Amino acid sequence: MSAPIGVLDSGFGGLTVLRELRRALPHHDFVYLGDSGRAPYGGREAEAVLDFSEQCVERLFAEGCRLVVVACHTVSSVALRHLQARYGSETRRVLGVTIPAAECAVGATRGRIGLLGTARTVASGTFTTEVRKLADVLVVERAAPLLAPIVEDGWEETDVARAAVRRYVATLGDIDTLVLGCTHYPLLRRAFEGALPPEVTLLDPAPWVAERLVDWLARHPSFASPGTGRLRFLSTGDPARFAELGERFLGEPVGEVEYLAERGGALVPAVRVVPRGQLVR
Repeated sequence: MSAPIGVLDSGFGGLTVLRELRRALPHHDFVYLGDSGRAPYGGREAEAVLDFSEQCVERLFAEGCRLVVVACHTVSSVALRHLQARYGSETRRVLGVTIPAAECAVGATRGRIGLLGTARTVASGTFTTEVRKLADVLVVERAAPLLAPIVEDGWEETDVARAAVRRYVATLGDIDTLVLGCTHYPLLRRAFEGALPPEVTLLDPAPWVAERLVDWLARHPSFASPGTGRLRFLSTGDPARFAELGERFLGEPVGEVEYLAERGGALVPAVRVVPRGQLVR
């Protein structure tokens, strides 16, 4: 029986990574968990990111996954080493997006790399650390907290989006390579292309993440478990909203979304009940 690959994100953005993973591994099954009910993670304290990501990884293992790809740059920057130390074994692995992003940037740069991401991603300094392991180059990281909400509201092609992108790009100074360090930002590609000088390389790490996963599976064949290309979606938020927004990020209809609720510190399948009026605990 094939084991699906788990893909973890704080919400919708990781679907841009899932899209590339499916292109690279079309015969593998995937289970995507978007913690949209507790998103965004980018402004959360690090301890909260650790707690939430533990629950998500444990749920994906419970769904039969043996390999989990952390598609969220915030979780990968803050919690990946913790998740690997806690859950990694001969039969279970957790991989992230930060090292592939650093590798991709170093391969493209002429010496001056910029990254835009969430406040928590930037505060961690993990991307700079990984780049410096590979090359002695300048790295400038800046938080861009307005961009993800702009994308989720569907404002990618508006003057508001273009103005915000220009403002954030201007804070990076003289760079030759810009890394989109949040999985929402690929939906703003046109705005970024309009804001950047033509000599600046714009990088979405997702295709490189997929390429590196293919290579990793070739080197770890016991985790390569092709199936039928089946997709399942789990969400801690409104399943209908997840399906609606998810189609924009994934580039195809999402279909059924299974709801998860937090019970006793764990994420479990549940029936979603929308409370109305005053609540008494």
